[in-house]
Amino acid sequence: MTDVTITVNGSVRSASVPPETTLLKLLRDVFQLTGTKLGCDVGDCGACTVLVDGMAVNACLMLAAQADGRQVLTIEGLAMKDRLHPLQKVFEESGALQCGFCGPGMLLSAKALLDDNPDPSSHDIRDALAGNLCRCTGYSKIVEAVQDAARAMRDPRTEDTRQLEMHGHD
Repeated sequence: MTDVTITVNGSVRSASVPPETTLLKLLRDVFQLTGTKLGCDVGDCGACTVLVDGMAVNACLMLAAQADGRQVLTIEGLAMKDRLHPLQKVFEESGALQCGFCGPGMLLSAKALLDDNPDPSSHDIRDALAGNLCRCTGYSKIVEAVQDAARAMRDPRTEDTRQLEMHGHD
């Protein structure tokens, strides 16, 4: 067994798991954070995307032990208590997603992009989301939603942006 301690969504969590346990299995099966989806299990679909130290990674390809001592953000940690993150709010309001299975990975990949590049072009967005497959949409509404969220997050008058700053989210 391997002891793993990670900070998930701001809370320190520890577990003792077999060494072959993936971060995805740790999150879903041990920590019961089922928002991170199991899709292809080989790193092709992006359904399991989480942020590790702010970087989008496929949790199905990362061993839990590789996340030891690191910060992990899952979809469950993206919202601020009772308020959706601006990305979640725009995705919901614009109907950017249909079935929602790819949503957590799309949202976290988009967050990683906007944290690094607050004013991305549509090419930048498509490039950042290239590892996230969606069977339901043509991706146009998803790209538009990320652009709309980026604008809202850059606008200092936006209530959601003020809330993000007050709660220390980036």
